[in-house]
Amino acid sequence: MKRSDFISLLGTAGVLAVIGKQPSKAEQAGADPCVLIPSETRGPYPLDLSADATKFRRDITEGRPGVPLRLRMRIVNVNNGCTPIANARVDIWHTDKDGVYSGFQQPGSNTVGQTFMRGIQVTDADGTVQFDTIYPGWYNGRTTHIHFEVYLSSVLSVTSQIAFPDAVTAEVYASEQYAARGQNTSVPTTAQDNVFATPSGAYERQMVALEGYPDTRGYDGNITISINAPTSGLMELEPETGGQFIVRGAYPNPCSHHSAIVVDVKSPGRLTVACYSIHGEVLATVFNDDVNPGRITIPLHEPLLRPGMILYQTTHSSSHGIFHQINGLTIVP
Repeated sequence: MKRSDFISLLGTAGVLAVIGKQPSKAEQAGADPCVLIPSETRGPYPLDLSADATKFRRDITEGRPGVPLRLRMRIVNVNNGCTPIANARVDIWHTDKDGVYSGFQQPGSNTVGQTFMRGIQVTDADGTVQFDTIYPGWYNGRTTHIHFEVYLSSVLSVTSQIAFPDAVTAEVYASEQYAARGQNTSVPTTAQDNVFATPSGAYERQMVALEGYPDTRGYDGNITISINAPTSGLMELEPETGGQFIVRGAYPNPCSHHSAIVVDVKSPGRLTVACYSIHGEVLATVFNDDVNPGRITIPLHEPLLRPGMILYQTTHSSSHGIFHQINGLTIVP
């Protein structure tokens, strides 16, 4: 299986609480943000989109309507005093406002080939990612939720789900955009959900804090995800590239006027390094040649290095297959 790493500095900070009532401790940031997040099932509708650079995105709605939700997730290491984890890949997916997943044939809907409400980000130096999406709808047998997975150097670290405060969900489902389907009568509360209910009360650590309104202005959401991670640093984890190459990174990073990408190639083949904007637009192919085992240094200069963020995708093609990895570079003025 081929996975990609992504690096991003997207996301905004905020102190979040539920409008209209005093938030509980669980609703503010989970019962204890330095307790391991419970693992949950991936469910029946996961898709691995990590080889598609366009799915590295902040806005995952693809234009689908719904109450806006700006979801901010902070990933921390429970094995190291809950310090933030940079460069962790976070994949999320959930239903649209009508309770439909993209990419699958399901009761009453066929969305094969579609990818709405799915996206990938990688945490910044504060361990944070942000997704711009909508408040998920419901379907029979489940309460409102968002699926997510966290990868460290392409190695799956946790699969879990995010829960939503019942009172806020009821307000959203009574709003104009959701009123046609109405309230979730199959699983009215999170505590009754067959996934979140076991072990009892554990879902408090999966509860997102919300600030906002059930209308076109929408909600800001905040949640801390505590996971198991190495105490000696993520660089010791081998990326999932079949052992064909190791991207040592871009140095310096952040940079201003110049940098260089360093790749250790382990077997002969064609090495290609292409740069993209954070929206997936191709900026330049900076290297494309046949290589032998050894260290390859690829210089980067202006005008490619404009202030902001770029991604660089490393591809190695050989008799062993085609392997990809995506990393990021921050450019400062």
